[in-house]
This record gives sequence, structure tokens and C-alpha cells, in this order.
Amino acid sequence: MTLRACPREKEVSELVERGQWPQAASAEVREHVRGCRACADLALVASAFRAARAQTVAAARPGSAGALWWRAQLRRRRAAVERIERPLLSAQIFALVVSLLAAVGFAGFEAHNGVAWLDWLETLPQAATAQMANLSSSGWAWLFIAAAMLTLVAGVVAYLTAEKQ
Repeated sequence: MTLRACPREKEVSELVERGQWPQAASAEVREHVRGCRACADLALVASAFRAARAQTVAAARPGSAGALWWRAQLRRRRAAVERIERPLLSAQIFALVVSLLAAVGFAGFEAHNGVAWLDWLETLPQAATAQMANLSSSGWAWLFIAAAMLTLVAGVVAYLTAEKQ
């Protein structure tokens, strides 16, 4: 093994870099490469690297510009949808919490007062006007109506936000 470089190594290297090895090489240079181990190794390795590079470049073709543009638009739309869905999820959670609070409040009211307020349904056909007057004068009735309306609005909001998705 010698540390000196072959004097023809540069010539062989240039032929390989230009892609002209062994077609454009003179018979004298080809004969030298058959006899010189350093030049033979250089030609073999450089040719292999050149072929691998050409193959990699050919495989890395990104595709048509239209396909790239379409993919970029699709990514941008998906990102926009994700940004929009975050507040919708918050609105749905808020509507659910309000509905649950209304249900818990109603359950607490019923646990405290019982179901005696349903008795007016039995007498409604006979004295609807008198019962409505009693109901409207009761403070609890207004609280019940407000809770029912709040629950209804929360349900509508939850439905509309789920419908748009």
C-alpha cells in the first residue's frame, strides 16, 4: 500500500465526473486503470456514487406543480377548519354545562318542594284562568320558566353548532 497518488488519478477522476468513463477514455488510460489498483478503485467507487446520485435525483421528483398546489390548499383548509372547531367545542361544552346546571337546579327544587306543583295540571281544564293567575304570582314559577328557557336555548345552541360540523 502506497501513500503516493497515481499521476493519472486526476484524469480518471475527471472522466468519471463528466460521465464519460469508460466510453471517452483512450485505450492507454483504460489499460492503465486495469493495472493500477488506485485508479481502478477510484473509477469503480466514483461510478457507483455517480449512478446512486442519478438514481436518487430521479426518485426525488416532487411531482407536478398542480398537485403540490392542491396539497398545500388542502393543508391550509384543514388548518382553518381546526382553528374554527376550537370555539365550537367550547360553545358545546358551555351549553352542556348550562343544561346540566339547570337539570341539577330543577332536581334540587323538586327534592325540596316535592312534585306538588304538578297538582295544578289536574284542575287546569276546570279553572285554567285561576291557576294561571296563581302560577304567575308565584316566584318559583318564574324561576322554573327561566330555567326551562335557558335549557331550551342551550340545547338549540348545541344542536346548531353540531349541525354545522
